[in-house]
Formats: sequence, C-alpha cells, structure tokens
Amino acid sequence: MKSVGKSVKRLDAIDKVTGIGTFTTDFTLPGMLFGKVLRSPHPHARIAKIDTSRAEKFPGVKVVLTHKNTPKNLFNTSATMTFTVPQMKPVLDQRIFDDRVRYVGDEVAAIAATSEAIAKEALKLIDVEYELLPAVYDPLLAMEDSAPAIHHSHAGKNIPGDIVRIPFNSVEEGFKSSDVIVESTFKLQVQKHAQLETQAAVASVDGKGNLTVWCTTQTPHPTKMILSAALGIPNNKIRVLNPPYAGGGFGVRIGCSAKAEPIAAVLALATQKPVKVVYSREEDFIASDTRHSGYVAVKLGAKKDGTFQALDVKATLNTGAYCSFGVETPGVLGAMGLAAYNVPHRNYYGHSVYTNITPAGAFRGFGAPQGTSSIESVVDMMAEKLGIDPVELRLKNIMKVGDPWHLPFECKSTGMAECVKEGAKKIGWESRGKLKSDDPNKRRGIGMGIAAWVSNSWPFCVDYDNAYLSMHQDGSLQLSVGAPEIGCGSGTSLAQLAADTLGVPFEAIDVTQGDTAMTPFSIGSHASRTLYATGTAVVAAAENLKQEILKYAAETFDIPLDNLDIVGANIVKVDNTVVISVNDLAVKAHLLDRQFIGVGQTIPSNASPMQAHFAEVEVDLTTGKVDVIKIVAAHDVGKAINPAIVEGQIEGGALMGVGYAISEEVVYDDKGKQQNYNYHYYLLPTAADRPEIEAIIVESNDPTGPFGAKGVGETGMIPTGAAILNAVTNAIGVRPKELPLSGEKMFKLLKENNLFVS
Repeated sequence: MKSVGKSVKRLDAIDKVTGIGTFTTDFTLPGMLFGKVLRSPHPHARIAKIDTSRAEKFPGVKVVLTHKNTPKNLFNTSATMTFTVPQMKPVLDQRIFDDRVRYVGDEVAAIAATSEAIAKEALKLIDVEYELLPAVYDPLLAMEDSAPAIHHSHAGKNIPGDIVRIPFNSVEEGFKSSDVIVESTFKLQVQKHAQLETQAAVASVDGKGNLTVWCTTQTPHPTKMILSAALGIPNNKIRVLNPPYAGGGFGVRIGCSAKAEPIAAVLALATQKPVKVVYSREEDFIASDTRHSGYVAVKLGAKKDGTFQALDVKATLNTGAYCSFGVETPGVLGAMGLAAYNVPHRNYYGHSVYTNITPAGAFRGFGAPQGTSSIESVVDMMAEKLGIDPVELRLKNIMKVGDPWHLPFECKSTGMAECVKEGAKKIGWESRGKLKSDDPNKRRGIGMGIAAWVSNSWPFCVDYDNAYLSMHQDGSLQLSVGAPEIGCGSGTSLAQLAADTLGVPFEAIDVTQGDTAMTPFSIGSHASRTLYATGTAVVAAAENLKQEILKYAAETFDIPLDNLDIVGANIVKVDNTVVISVNDLAVKAHLLDRQFIGVGQTIPSNASPMQAHFAEVEVDLTTGKVDVIKIVAAHDVGKAINPAIVEGQIEGGALMGVGYAISEEVVYDDKGKQQNYNYHYYLLPTAADRPEIEAIIVESNDPTGPFGAKGVGETGMIPTGAAILNAVTNAIGVRPKELPLSGEKMFKLLKENNLFVS
C-alpha cells in the first residue's frame, strides 16, 4: 500500500503524452482579443513623443495603451516584492509602460485587436520619437563615475538594493595561517532559460470588476499580489491560475511571466473583453529574464596538508535593465558558495549592477552555477599546487554534520562523502590522466565539482506554506496546494506524501494546484522547495485529517483513540482488526452531518541537498570543440519520494548544465541588440549532444524533511559546469576562465597556449 519510495505513474502523464493537457497558449475564451507589444529598438532612450492615432483607427483595433493611459505604480515583475524579508525593502523599479526605455526589447506600447495579425500590423502605425541616451553593457563599466545612470538606490548609482556581505570569522587571519594561497577571477555569460512555452497570459474581467488571469507563472499567489500593486486593485478582486499546466519554468516565471500578465490585464480592463498575450520566441528571448552574467573572484588558502583555512569570494553580477532578482541572486551565490566546505575563515562580498541589456533574474540554481564553477575551479587549482588528488582534497574539507556553518539553519544530514566516493567510482577516476583518444588530435580528461544547495527559499526570503486535504462524501480525497505543477511531477510526489501519511492508496487522492481561488497561499514552485516546503504542509494536513477521522471513529464505535489507526484505507484496532473502511466511515459521517477536512499551516525549516558531479570530456585541438562524453551525477536527496521523478530532475538539470558549460550564451552587439533570439541562433544541447548521464541517488534521510526528503529540482544544474571546466583543464593542461567553452573561445585559448593543431 505504501507509495513513498516507489516510481508511481505521474498524475499528469496521460495529459502530457497525449497532448490533451491545456497550457496558456492553448487557452481561448469567447470574444477574446489578441494583444501585441511594441518594443524599443534602442538600449537606452527617453520617449520624447508617441502618436497612436493611426493605430487606433486601424480596423479591428480596440485599444492602444502607452505610459500615458496606464497605471504608473512602481512594481517588480519578480516575486521578490511579495516575500522580501522584513528588514529589507523590495526594489520596485518597473512600470507597465514608462516614458524611458532601458534595453532593446523594453515595452513601449500595447494593442488589443480582433486578431493577432491585425495587432501586429497596427503596431507599425505607432509613431515614436526617441531621445537617445548613453548606454552601458558591462557591470564593471556601469560602476564607473562616467557611466550613465540607469537607476539609483540607497547603495548608489546603478546598484540595485543592498550589497551582500557574509563574514565568518576573519578571512585575513585565515590567509595569514595558510601555507598556500591560490586565486583567480572568472567571467560568466548570459544564459537563457529556453523553456518550451513562451511567456503568456489570458486576462478577463467579469461584470463585478473581478479580474481573472490564466498564465504561465510559477507563483500564482505572489503574482496576484504583484498585479494588485501594479494595477491598484485589491487582492480579493484578482484570481490567478495555471490552466492547469505551464510549459517549463526554470525560474523565469517566479512572479510575472515577464510582463505578459500585467499587459494582458490592462488591455482586458480597458476593453472589458478577454485578452490573450503570447510572446513570440524572439520576444521571449529578448524581453524575459536571463541568468546573471558577470565576474566572480575566488581566493583560497590552505595548509600544506590540504586543510582549508580561508575562502574569500567576490561577485559582480549583471542584472540588466531592471532588478528582478538582482539583490537575491548574488546573496544566494555567496551563501551557498561558502557552504560546501568547512573553512574556518570565510568571506563573501557581492552585488548586482544595472546595465542596458535584458533583465536577469531567477534561473535554475539561482547564482550557484556561477559561484560553483568559479570556486570549484580554484579548489582544483589548489589540488594541483599541493599535489593532492582532487577527490581526496574535497573529502578532507567537505562540510559534515555538526560543523560550524554561516547559514542560519543547521546541517543535520549530509551524504556528500558518499556522493563523492560513488561518483568517482562510476566515472572511473583512477583512469584520470591516462585516457587516450582514438584521434591523435584530440585529448580526453576527467573532472569533478561539488555543491551544497537548499530545499527551501528560507532564510533568503519569507517562506510559509499551507495545504488543504478534504475527504469527499464517498471517502475519496482532494489535496489543494498553491504551488503549481510546472513539469517537475510535484503533484504526484505530494499525493504520495499525503497517501502514506493518511494510510490510504495513492489512487484515492486527486490534486488541485496553482489556483488562487481554490488553493491556500504558497510562494510557489521554485527554489527546490515544492516537495520539501509544500510537502511539509501536506504531511501536516494529512496528519490533521487523520486525527479528525480517528477521533470520529473512536467516538462512534466507543474505542479509545490510542487504539486506532488507518491502514490500507481501513480504520483498524491495534490488533489489526478492521473496524470500518475509510470510505464507509465517510458515508456514515456525511449522513450524520459531518465532513472531514485537514489543514496544514507550516513554516518549513531547511535542509541542504549535496551533490558531486563528474565529467569525462574530449577536446579537439584542431577546432577547439568540446564533447562531453559522460556525466555522473551523485545526489544526496534525503529520501527519494518518487525515484523516477528524482532521476528525471537530475538528468534534466545535468543536461542544462552541459549547455551552460559548452555552448549556451546570449551575446549583444555594440548597440545592445541581442544576437541570439531563437532556437536557431542559441545553441541548446540537442538529443545528438546529450552525453551519457548516470544519476546516483544517495539517501541521508534529513530529520526536517517530509519522510526525510530534501529538494532536488535545481541541484542537477549546479556543479555540472564546474565538473566540465575541470575535465577540460585535465585534458589540455590549461585552465579556461570564461564560460561557455564554445569552439570560438576554446580555439582562442588553444592558440594562445600553443596547443592548436593545424
């Protein structure tokens, strides 16, 4: 009867493999209009004049909106404005439309028309006169006195929000006590989420003025709050939901789906008609959040025996034209970058910088791939300098239970050592440095990287969760949670937790997710938190419901409560004698005016999932091309609630990490225009590029997690780039310090180091 630990079939499997599942881009309403957006061709300009008269007269156009006739309330499209910790103020730097544009793709105006084709044609009739302003694209240049001011904050010109400082003992004292010090600076690129479904929203207004928005958000409840602030409408007049699926997230929809929701909403309010806004693939690339690029400097000190003494990390990230997660991302980079190793002296200093490129926001791993790639490179540099095997050096210094930590929650479990040992065995670590390619012009190498992560947004933001679990009159069950299903299989795993806690079959539970009118508040599906944080609330709701059922049974059958339990969907006594089935008890209770409802309201703790990734690569010395042959990804997941889902998350994350390491990059020309704006120009790994990926599940059973589970959604992405970087270094004997390891960058590196073979 138990389902936890088994790869039960996903609840959304049939909908998705047969194509009957509904996504926002599929959604249609009677009388629906179509919205399209006019976007800035300039990286930085003031709108001196805008004339919409010709567009307004175009047949089929119902309304044209600009900064002149829309709300001017400041907001942040990311969910940070709804759950910033109390001592910090959220950065509010966006309006639906503004009289100033700050990147190529920024919103200038929007049209609602009877067809998408008409809306597109009418956009051409809007006359805009721009006053061009100086632009800056690099975060280091944007901090110079001569740089143009994009935004101001209390931290200074072009610095959003707070600078993050994490001191842990005196890092200066740590370096003084070190025998060996290594340091380096790494340059990281812009990566795009490239999720299958583009940003989209459908908005509708009823006769009472209530606004309903169907959209691709990962956070329906916070998105409702964002819309309330942006539009000046009370929370209770807004409903946000997925319809019910979202075509991938990876962080780009934590809050609004770019500006799809507020734009669809203002068009619907203006026309009193349903309006659908769907981004083209190009719009999705140029006008929705990316991964933060920037610079990470790492300095590491150690004793001659390899014992780490001091770790100092500095990060300067490019948050683009608007803040989004520009305060939180450098904070997470530092907090988790310092968390994998027990270093007695640690320090981090980091912040984001405004520039005139596409805004950067949350992206799977949320700053950790940037920090981990850099830190793990320096750890390998230390191993080389000391003459210590990289596996041995890491095992000597990894965080263990009870070690002092800079994070505000305890490390109560870790399977890192097992991850490192098992991963090394599976990759064939003993052959490192001895691999030979069949082609004399190619070199093979093996590398590794490790990382620590979180299972919950807390302590980086306010985080609490709720769940309802109600029993229908026939004994079947309805679970309601605010975190949506974004493709991770969360609904299935949450149902498994509820079923085993309550003592009923998995098949007895149906799940409602991601609808603000039908589910209790949740900050959403992100931060590897849904199973851990929402799961904690689900277990609490199931325990509450179980007690309600057993109390009723005890009173009805005059049996002491302590002598009753639910096993196999039956109320049983301690000797396993069946008293009554749960289904029959539900019917009996219904006829006597009673329904059973369980509520879970929790403030979850946190737990750190640990990962060790290993990579085997081959480098072509004639072209610079890097081929990833194999990835071994060993993960401490606490407890695998559904092993197939866990393996899928690890494998998907690892492949995304391969793209980050070797090919994916959005570049800009000298006028701030994106050069990679669709799948043709943006080099995602294809099926042909997929290396062999072996996932290893390690179970440490964390005492704070539901059934011992930890988060897993982002972890597959985090150390993959580091493992590949170190493997390439092992192959060619030269360390790259800039991602991605594209053919062009590698060709240049080989030429500079006399390794190129013509």
